[in-house]
Amino acid sequence: MMMAKIRSDGEETHPTGKTLWAYGYEMVPPHREDLMTTVRGLLDRQNSEAKREARTWSARLVTEPQVTHVLIVSASPEGDQEINRKLEAELKALGVGFVVTVPMLVAAEDQLEDL
Repeated sequence: MMMAKIRSDGEETHPTGKTLWAYGYEMVPPHREDLMTTVRGLLDRQNSEAKREARTWSARLVTEPQVTHVLIVSASPEGDQEINRKLEAELKALGVGFVVTVPMLVAAEDQLEDL
């Protein structure tokens, strides 16, 4: 019998058994936060849309001293979704070079506390 878990924010979650994948966009050299404002806005809108539509997809922009990442967790290892095309078009419009990492199996969704 699968039991509900309590997340760190106090919300109860129910196991779904979905498999999750993680992949990312890497930009070297790292890019200034102000240059990435439109990318952050795009990701925020897509995160909200995925939540509204109950899709498993979440992305975060992470800027480090050596590299800027867009880290994505999704129910699919395929990077050809519409959001990927939008993100890539935005990065190209900004003149930002990037590589996409190979998707890695993360875990079943019911094994994670938070995305």
